[in-house]
Amino acid sequence: MSDKPLHPRTRAVHHGIRRSQYGEMAEALFMTQGFSYDSAEQAEARFIKSGPDEFIYARYGNPTSRMFEDRIANLEGAEDAFATASGMAAVNGALMCFAKPGDHIVSAKALFGSCLYVLDVLARFGVEISYVDGTDIEQWRAAIRPDTKAVFFETVSNPTLEVIDITAVAELAHAVGALVIADNVFATPVYSRAIEQGADVVVYSTTKHIDGAGRCLGGVICGTRHFVREVAEPYLKHTGAAISPFNAWIMLNGLTTMDLRVRAMTDTALAFATAMEDEAKATRVIYPGLASHAQHDLAMRQMGAGGTMVAIDLGSKEAAFEAMNRMRIFQISNNLGDAKSIVTHPATTTHSRLSEEVREGLGITPGLLRLSIGLEDADDLIEDFHQAIG
Repeated sequence: MSDKPLHPRTRAVHHGIRRSQYGEMAEALFMTQGFSYDSAEQAEARFIKSGPDEFIYARYGNPTSRMFEDRIANLEGAEDAFATASGMAAVNGALMCFAKPGDHIVSAKALFGSCLYVLDVLARFGVEISYVDGTDIEQWRAAIRPDTKAVFFETVSNPTLEVIDITAVAELAHAVGALVIADNVFATPVYSRAIEQGADVVVYSTTKHIDGAGRCLGGVICGTRHFVREVAEPYLKHTGAAISPFNAWIMLNGLTTMDLRVRAMTDTALAFATAMEDEAKATRVIYPGLASHAQHDLAMRQMGAGGTMVAIDLGSKEAAFEAMNRMRIFQISNNLGDAKSIVTHPATTTHSRLSEEVREGLGITPGLLRLSIGLEDADDLIEDFHQAIG
């Protein structure tokens, strides 16, 4: 073959395969909690320093999870990755593994409720957290200090779909030596160029688009080999955050079709959001792929597409609930990135632990619906939403 780099779709099928002596075509599922050694000397040597295909215990690593880690790191443009039991295990691990009392972290305030909880835990242990409007670069500039250890943000916020300028924030953070940690779930690995744009660490809930079929939980931390293996791995393996081999196997198989699925879902999301802009009962239609989105130009530069998520405000909780209960295709759930389209009411579910005042400040109004667009026909979804809102 030539030296031409392989397309991400090709790498998502072939990269990182570890075949056994049997030469299996499908990635092998190694369901084991431990590994045996040929001698006591070999066991001693492996505990001193394990090689790339030498394993000790499933909490430390497993051939199946290592295949997944190699493949997602390659797709993300990272040196290495560590797969975790859930997306929140990845967020928790990426922040907890280095932070200590007295450290300073600057975070966008528009975050998933569980991400805010992790930051609250850090604050309880003496880490100073400063929150900013993630879309306002001047607030980042004012908040980042010479002693800032890290910045944290969702590249596209949940659920109001604000887009953070990764390059601009990274330049400010790197000027003081701070780490840039980006939760990239809504951008997906398909549209991600976060590391190229300045992120040092990228975390995913692989439960979402990577699995893509609502089957199991998973997460991953991508970054430099030093951060993943020297900083994050000791914390993760000793606190039990490792992904199960079965779930890693599901994620491996999910990666093979992810590009096709996500691009199809994004095309449908754009068609759906475009149709909703003319809906009189929608007080707000939020989609980064629409020219009406406040950060549309940034989204196009940063991702090249609007993604699979749409947010629509119907004006009141009553109107939102009535519409949800009348939907025939959209499923009421709090997951996203699924092949099935999902509707969520953030104010009463995913962001309900926030105070009403905080939710209002973030734009999470009583009438806001978060819509994860799946693989159904666009016209069917449009018709379903129209009939639901009457």
